[in-house]
Amino acid sequence: MKTLDSIPTKKIERASKLVTTGAKIGGNYIRYYGEKILTGNTDKSKLDENNAKDIYDGLKELKGSALKVAQMLSMEKNLLPQAYVEQFGLAQFSVPPLSAALVKKTIRKYLGRNPEAVFDSFSYDALNAASIGQVHRAEKKGKQLAIKIQYPGVSNSISSDLALVKPIALRMFNLKGKDTDRYFKEVEEKLIEETDYLQELKNSQFISQAASELPNLCFPQYYPEFTTQRTLAMDWMEGQHLSEYTAQDLSQKTRNKLGQTLWDFYMFQIHGLKQVQADPHPGNFLVDNQERLIAIDFGCIKSIPDDFYTPYFELSKKENIENKEVFDRLLRQLEILLPTDTPEEEQYFTTFFQKMMRLFTLPFHGSEFDFSDPDFWEAITQLSKSFTKDAQLRQMNGNRGSKHFIYMNRTFFGLYHLLYDLRAKIKTEEFRIYLTGHFQT
Repeated sequence: MKTLDSIPTKKIERASKLVTTGAKIGGNYIRYYGEKILTGNTDKSKLDENNAKDIYDGLKELKGSALKVAQMLSMEKNLLPQAYVEQFGLAQFSVPPLSAALVKKTIRKYLGRNPEAVFDSFSYDALNAASIGQVHRAEKKGKQLAIKIQYPGVSNSISSDLALVKPIALRMFNLKGKDTDRYFKEVEEKLIEETDYLQELKNSQFISQAASELPNLCFPQYYPEFTTQRTLAMDWMEGQHLSEYTAQDLSQKTRNKLGQTLWDFYMFQIHGLKQVQADPHPGNFLVDNQERLIAIDFGCIKSIPDDFYTPYFELSKKENIENKEVFDRLLRQLEILLPTDTPEEEQYFTTFFQKMMRLFTLPFHGSEFDFSDPDFWEAITQLSKSFTKDAQLRQMNGNRGSKHFIYMNRTFFGLYHLLYDLRAKIKTEEFRIYLTGHFQT
């Protein structure tokens, strides 16, 4: 794979790259409409494929927050055309790595010496390159280490990157007005945290220790002496990325085992710790040769305040969804219904969210749930399509819901899709046996 000797770090350089990408997309549309006029063909799949590739090709050279947003969108499998999901999904663990010269310069800047002087051995070939950093293998005193290196300029370009992608997000999610700033502020704060590897070290040590008794789950050990704001050192863990592992011909027993581990781990974090790894994509998990799940990334941690936690999970209860008075109260607590709403808006969004909650909370309504159920996913797809085409929805202000929805919903949608890829059937209440000593609902 081609390596990068430099990354655009200045705002004007990054904006210019996106302008070039935009010109390519414009050319794709011209070709599409030209062919449509000549042939009458209205199929947009080729247009989506070309646009997705051009957008991804531009973002992967920028890296950083712009690419991270693409990675986040790749988890929205029912929101974007499949071509975008596939291309943006590459941001999880397959982007061009930094060149050896740039790696050496980065290590020297943050650890004070060249890699060969810090470690007994160091491989300049990146084993994994994603949106914010890349991973190298090293050895120190007989220990095999994974050294994560952050790309230059990533932390300094977060605000400007978000400003560049903001117009796209506003249109996609039907957001309007100044009130949208609170959502972008939430994303900005989380991205800033993700670029602070000292904070990730604290997150990793806290969660790995707290969840150490969960069965079938492993964590690396971390090394503060080789960790700075831009470098992170941990044990090298042998295993396959979850996506590669699930693509194999696995027994249902193995699929259920891994799925149960994932579910229990996330429910333990949410209900036991009130903090959760809010980036559940397959690049953040490995599976070892004993069929154990290995969690390797804790850069994105969402803390869940009580005033959001309580109504959020009250809203998932079947009896509350069907109780008009309770449902209305919870929608107001969660800022879904607003004091400024007209009676028409109140009626519309109450019906809207009732449909959503009846479907998305199904895994919580029984003691077991089969995430491979095709009817469940077909219903999600159809509901998403109906809302996308709803002209009335597009006319209304989409600025709804607490800012905490962004990462909590991302957590659950990501988890659901991992369990779907595993085709796992899980016991939804089993996690509660691990909550001893932690808060229980």
